[in-house]
Amino acid sequence: MGVIGPRIAETELQNTKAVIMTTTSPSRIARPRSQAAFRHAQELIPGGVNSPARAFGAVGGMPVFIARAEGPYLYDIDGNRYLDFIGSWGPMILGHAHPRVVEAAIEAVRHGSSYGAPCERESELAELIIEAVPSIEMVRMVSSGTEAAMSTIRLARGYTGRNKIIKFAGCYHGHVDSLLVSAGSSALTLGVPNSPGVPLGCTADTIVLQYNDCHALAEVFAAQGDAIAGVMLEPVAGNMGLVRPTAEFLRELRRLTHHYGALLVYDEVMTGFRLAYGGAQELLGQTPDVTVLGKIVGGGYPVGAYGGRKDVMRKVMPAGPVFQAGTLSGNPVAMAAGCATLRELNEKRPYAYLDELTQQLVRGLADAATQAGIPHQINHVGSMWTLFFTDTPVVDLPTAQTSDTRRFSQFFWAMMDRGFYLPCSQFEAAFNCTAMTPDHIAQTIAAAREAFQEIARN
Repeated sequence: MGVIGPRIAETELQNTKAVIMTTTSPSRIARPRSQAAFRHAQELIPGGVNSPARAFGAVGGMPVFIARAEGPYLYDIDGNRYLDFIGSWGPMILGHAHPRVVEAAIEAVRHGSSYGAPCERESELAELIIEAVPSIEMVRMVSSGTEAAMSTIRLARGYTGRNKIIKFAGCYHGHVDSLLVSAGSSALTLGVPNSPGVPLGCTADTIVLQYNDCHALAEVFAAQGDAIAGVMLEPVAGNMGLVRPTAEFLRELRRLTHHYGALLVYDEVMTGFRLAYGGAQELLGQTPDVTVLGKIVGGGYPVGAYGGRKDVMRKVMPAGPVFQAGTLSGNPVAMAAGCATLRELNEKRPYAYLDELTQQLVRGLADAATQAGIPHQINHVGSMWTLFFTDTPVVDLPTAQTSDTRRFSQFFWAMMDRGFYLPCSQFEAAFNCTAMTPDHIAQTIAAAREAFQEIARN
């Protein structure tokens, strides 16, 4: 098969043409406007980006600057088109610029983008969340997943009167000081598990365990159970690449937190409304005490939320003493986009279709890698997946780190040059969306087959 992308939009063809690069850049496709934009951004913004995950630090080269997005595609400022397997790092489950979401946001912004006062759309979205997720009886809106995670830690400590929190190596819960320990996502990619600027006192009460390690979990609770306020985890991890939980691990988490009176917190910023309408907890048959949400729940707009049992949530001010506030929390534009997204998902229930697409992709990638003699493991749940370049089954952070990141980088650029936009880090999950078709998946497999053969020759 020949190269199928990047394809240049006809309206932008006069402005730019794809040419073969003669520099040492990992890419063979010239993106001069993106390169110029990045150099300009570096003079104005630390590192030239507003989130480290966008910097391409793990794969080399310069990041691509995006001009627009529609359906399953991104278009860069050089006119190249990419099939998008990032989806803004998860929110765009319906694809980009979904008409129902766009119309809802436009209609909302016509009436003002922020009031600093209550509006009915806040209750509207809260009601949709509560109806969808059985473990949530009350919910508080915030402006980001990080803010929701931070607020939940404070709530767990305020509710229990204890200080210690358990988290798991490789799980990322935003840039909260107390949780930025053995973190995944861009913190892991950049090799900065403990960020400068985080005082020792902020992490002194954070206990870090390995994901899926039931024995260590039981030992810690036996030794310190009376001091543990809560356990926070990604029920399906996506920030060390995708890692599935074992059934035993989930059972022990629920048993031990219940027995010792600690709160079990599921960070479903990625998995909420993605793996099932009720999130990973619906898919896995689990009931946490508190759930952290973001991404999809705002339809692609800045949003976060946390919710759980009424007796827990009524500790949040002004109902209770645990302080949390936010100027833009519950702003009407994000609420409208979130409502439109959740209603579309509830009515269409695309989860079986998304799972079918992912299974088709995983089978094809595995076959292509095997034929090329490339060691690989592919983890997937629903519409989330990660290709690891290792023979070792990936069940936690140490096994994820056995992946050959050099080969990952080669694969990333080989796919970019063919018009497929994958996460720019081995330790980030990829996402499929409802705008993708079986033809898109077949094209991706064909391109990957070429990429694997290319890697095997190098």
